Amino acid sequence: QVQLVESGGGLVQAGGSLRLSCATSGRTLSQYTMGWFRQAPGKEREFVARIPWSGSSTYYADAVKGRFTISRDNAKSTVYLQMNSLKPEDTAVYYCAAGRNYYLSERTCDYWGQGTQVTVSS
Repeated sequence: QVQLVESGGGLVQAGGSLRLSCATSGRTLSQYTMGWFRQAPGKEREFVARIPWSGSSTYYADAVKGRFTISRDNAKSTVYLQMNSLKPEDTAVYYCAAGRNYYLSERTCDYWGQGTQVTVSS
């Protein structure tokens, strides 16, 4: 049984920063692409960022490019999302996910975390 557990969410003012963590357990996901998705109230869940098992490249949604950084530590079985220059429109539940497909998308994820709330006040 694979578990993904997010942490690090909270309330922050616009312009502030947060770092989300996703700890994995149950089996090694070192060969999996890891990603972050988010879902704002009344909206569909959307892709935020992904990183392959090697960590050699990253890919971001246009809305967060230049502000968010995804990274992973395979030795710690943890993936991170550093979020800087936060905006009120970044308010959402953030989900960690894992999948074998290099081009990770919502439909190709094999495992999901339970989500962590990020609220950005103006």
